[in-house]
Amino acid sequence: MTEPTAKPSAQANNQKGSAASAKKQSNISTSNATDKVEDNPCLVESTEQDNIVEPLDKATLLALFTLPNSEEMAAEGSETEVTSKASSTGLAHSHSTTQKPADSQNNIAEQRVALYQAQHERTRLLYMASASTRPTYLVQTLKLQFAEHQQYLLAQQLDKRGLMDTDGLERLWQQLHVVDDIIADIIRHMPAQQPAGWQLTTQDGRNPLCFATVGKLKYGKPIRDQGSLNSYVLGHFGVSSFTYDRGYYIGHVVGYLFSCYFCAHLSISYGVTALGQQVVADYDYASLETPHMVRLLQGLDGYCKKRIYQLAVICARLSVFASDKRIERMLIAEVNDFDKKLQQQHLDVLLLQGIMPDSSDSTPLL
Repeated sequence: MTEPTAKPSAQANNQKGSAASAKKQSNISTSNATDKVEDNPCLVESTEQDNIVEPLDKATLLALFTLPNSEEMAAEGSETEVTSKASSTGLAHSHSTTQKPADSQNNIAEQRVALYQAQHERTRLLYMASASTRPTYLVQTLKLQFAEHQQYLLAQQLDKRGLMDTDGLERLWQQLHVVDDIIADIIRHMPAQQPAGWQLTTQDGRNPLCFATVGKLKYGKPIRDQGSLNSYVLGHFGVSSFTYDRGYYIGHVVGYLFSCYFCAHLSISYGVTALGQQVVADYDYASLETPHMVRLLQGLDGYCKKRIYQLAVICARLSVFASDKRIERMLIAEVNDFDKKLQQQHLDVLLLQGIMPDSSDSTPLL
């Protein structure tokens, strides 16, 4: 059975072509640790502890990706166990910071960096874990917390007329483990690159990719970190967030390609521009213009692009955006529940006869 992430041995034997985004970002963080001593003591403390802390067990690794449910969130202190285990990695501070509402642009920037650091460290720990410790088919375990799965269940309950392909979608959810297999295959083939940053804007300023939301939102549908399938997938290639009307992404170019394939498959109009150097402070990334992005894409082989496309199509079919479209079709079906042309003919006959249609009339109108 294929592991959900690339094996350490595979990365060691193929460093040039198969370095994971988490591994690449870890190297960058290490090389810049000296520069960030004064700005970020938590990062330095985490870096020092990385050398002495014991490897996390499977349950702790799983807890880093698992969202607390509503009951646990309501009960004070419910996250004590997870927090105590994650504190050595610096995730506890980052996770709590990203969940607080922002009152200023500075707070939003701090939340974004905290989210990125948490995403980076979480993914690094997953890739550094041994095959026996790493949770097998993690995505299948986490699907209940994904916004996509919750929206699918809602659409399934509303589908009284059998308008959606319930069997096909259910089969795809049952085979969700293939997402981990494809991610592992992509990681083994993608070339090593410095994390690149770009911003993605979509139609109406919404968040169809379900990036983790940070700060104030134009539309009130926040997504928590690891609260969506796309957040999980893109976490393996870099980090992402959504603020106001655009998504910010810092990571490997395969994440950019995934986003393009995802939007194109769903016919979502989108635009991509390079992320400026000062947009996300205190986080190292390359701000690349279009020619450089072309060069990066040219460095990907055809096989890797095909696997990224397959992954994007799976996520697009299961997306909240697709489920919303299915629900809209159900709404239209309810409005057009009867033959309107036939009803107009009945109405004309009644009016010609001088009969006022009322509740006692046997002729159905509405």
